[in-house]
Amino acid sequence: MIILGIIPARYSSTRFPGKPLADIAGKPMIQRVYERSAKSRLINKLIVATDDNRIFDCVKKFGGNAILTSKHHKTGTDRICEVISNIESDIVVNIQGDEPLIYAGNIDSAIKPLLEDKKINAGTLAIRITSGDDINDTNKVKVVVDTDSYALYFSRSVIPNNRLKKKSIKYYKHIGLYVYRTKFLSVYNRLRPGFCEIAESLEQLRILENGYKIKVVITKKDSISVDTPEDLTKLLSLIKNKSIKI
Repeated sequence: MIILGIIPARYSSTRFPGKPLADIAGKPMIQRVYERSAKSRLINKLIVATDDNRIFDCVKKFGGNAILTSKHHKTGTDRICEVISNIESDIVVNIQGDEPLIYAGNIDSAIKPLLEDKKINAGTLAIRITSGDDINDTNKVKVVVDTDSYALYFSRSVIPNNRLKKKSIKYYKHIGLYVYRTKFLSVYNRLRPGFCEIAESLEQLRILENGYKIKVVITKKDSISVDTPEDLTKLLSLIKNKSIKI
């Protein structure tokens, strides 16, 4: 079983240009992500897929694997599909390039269901929300699951709606790490974006809208994503104050 980890990384981010190269305590962000992901016990090979020579050179400099891809991909998944067309694999892990504190144990937890059940084509992660601010934050994607832990829906809105104001309602935040069977990625790449995906701006909804399932593993270990310069400032402050260990 060949398990390939791919970190899509583009330079021209709308909210934070050059984000993968942002310095985090002496190392570029892409290096932080790569080194933590490399601690996975299940991934056989790890690759950065980028459209920019600066990121490519950076990865090569710290000893990582990198591949230059087209600049015309609309999503990270599209970029991954280009990579797997030339590399043999059975399972592919899409690792976000803006999570410098990613926990390797979470990567392995997301992979395991696909190893245990051949019927599962895609998997991801979620964590219980404990902050009221996160519940109402549209940048924090929420997910609801069925009794078998398959995703029912992902949304930027509050789901489920606690109409009766019950205290027992549990909310879960989606963690944007995806695991796919390589054969399923070929199917996914041919699917067209649906109404919900466009409305929510969430590409994982393409899978649900076309009748496929996503297995959701609930973890207790959260990650911190860096989407904006402000997010980076907050992270650096936490590191400086020793609130988190880098």
